[in-house]
Amino acid sequence: MRAAKGGKARYTVLSTRLLEVLRSYWRHYRPVRWLFEKHGGGGPLCIRAAQRMYWRARDRAGIAPHGGIHTLRHAFATHLIEAGVDVHTVQRLLGHGHLGTTLRYVHLARAHLTATGSPLDLLELPG
Repeated sequence: MRAAKGGKARYTVLSTRLLEVLRSYWRHYRPVRWLFEKHGGGGPLCIRAAQRMYWRARDRAGIAPHGGIHTLRHAFATHLIEAGVDVHTVQRLLGHGHLGTTLRYVHLARAHLTATGSPLDLLELPG
């Protein structure tokens, strides 16, 4: 997306599975100007409608109802970091100018933290 918050370009990764779903959606609905139009056409899907869809999906998945749709950006950053993507790549994908901003988005899972070994374990013992 261009000209997002702060006038910066935002990038993301597109999974091949999601690309197939989007292609199927496009073949079925044949949107002309907007991929996701508001109900009845005539413009892009409004933010409020996207939020309602998020809340409904969140509730159906049994996820605790705190945090809004912006939580998806935090989850995206966290999952990338946990998958081993370097923080500078995550920073670029999120469109952040400062690393500190990106680090606020990263909430490592407790299991990931406890599974981290000590660098001392990498030392070879004499013998």
